[in-house]
Amino acid sequence: MYPTSEQIQAATRANMEAILSLATSQFAALEKIAGLNAGFAKTAFEDSIANARALAGASDAQDLANLQRSFAQPTIDRTLAYSRSVYEVATHAGAEAAKITERRVAEWKEDFVSLLDKAAKNAPTGSEVTVTAVKQMLAVANTAYDNFSKVAKHASEIADEGAAAASEPMKSHTKPRRAA
Repeated sequence: MYPTSEQIQAATRANMEAILSLATSQFAALEKIAGLNAGFAKTAFEDSIANARALAGASDAQDLANLQRSFAQPTIDRTLAYSRSVYEVATHAGAEAAKITERRVAEWKEDFVSLLDKAAKNAPTGSEVTVTAVKQMLAVANTAYDNFSKVAKHASEIADEGAAAASEPMKSHTKPRRAA
């Protein structure tokens, strides 16, 4: 049994929709990251100007040192917030891509099994062993794919926890020190 032109068109349309959905999702993430980059650069530039003006108005070396120390914490806080935001956008984009891919892979599996069942009905006598072997290989491949997906999700969760934990020590190291 050969696929009809309608089946080929439907599969092509479904593949194209999946690709366009993935491209749209990734472009939206790129747009968000570009906005974050522009905002961060603008804020850094404005802060640099304000800091330079404040430093120019310092009356002595102690005042200069105090001003420089006071600039560090807000800069670190903004950098951490920026990093978290970029990480969140990237994580969300990855999850969207995985969701779109998983949906399309599930559709491909369903279509392949359907095609295999149709082929088995029209296959010559004695080919049941081959059809059964192909179905078993598909089941093994599905299991491997599912296991890979679970491992990837678990690794992503570990990375999320690691990113959160990594930002905590930075916060404690950047607390203002009291003069002795």
